[in-house]
Amino acid sequence: MSAATRKAGLVTGAGSGIGRAAALEFARCGAAVAVLDIDESTAAETALMIREDGGEALAIPVDIGDEGSVRAAVERTVAEYGGLDFAVNNAGLDSHHRQLEQMTLAEFERVVHVNLAGTFLCMKYELPALRRREGGAIVNIASNGGLYAIPTAPAYVAAKHGIVGLTKVAAVDYAPDSIRVNAVCPGPTRTPGFERVAAGTDLIAMQEAITPLGRMANPEEAAAAAVWLCSDAASYITGIALSVDGGRRA
Repeated sequence: MSAATRKAGLVTGAGSGIGRAAALEFARCGAAVAVLDIDESTAAETALMIREDGGEALAIPVDIGDEGSVRAAVERTVAEYGGLDFAVNNAGLDSHHRQLEQMTLAEFERVVHVNLAGTFLCMKYELPALRRREGGAIVNIASNGGLYAIPTAPAYVAAKHGIVGLTKVAAVDYAPDSIRVNAVCPGPTRTPGFERVAAGTDLIAMQEAITPLGRMANPEEAAAAAVWLCSDAASYITGIALSVDGGRRA
């Protein structure tokens, strides 16, 4: 892919896990990638991995819960690459694991603000940039918790359901602009964060036992779905919430 035809995009939460895997895969496909993360050091690590492999990447710190931070990150991406062709909104928080009545309003609002309002803010500034390119694609990383209940995760499930709904509305509203908007809904995935939570427990074995394919996903498998949905191969797909869960939803 020549510099003149190279597509450019951004991935939030790209310092590790699914976000890092997506950024690396976009770069392998020839795209220039802005690597966004609240942790500037891990974003820099991902960008370095891309550049060492011959790709083009820029690390940008962002707090998706802060509108000014999101606006600045998107504007810097556009200024660096001359436009925006795709975006993967992956950054977010896990939930406090307790039932609704045991959760404080502040805890609930924090999870919903970062996960749902943060995705809204990213799309608010990505969509005009995509329109200026006369089309493009957004993928929001939701969760299978955006499709059904996860016990003791009320704020997380509420936010992820909201992301799926937001995705569908944007898909309809921006279809006339040739902008496709989809969601990927991973089941439990063996990210570094999940590995830390599961350390010293039988959580991984439990998740594998209730998954038809008999194992958890790795980050690259969830990332591959996002990259595909941003590609021309998915040019007639918009407004879906794609489960990547080893058969759990079935």
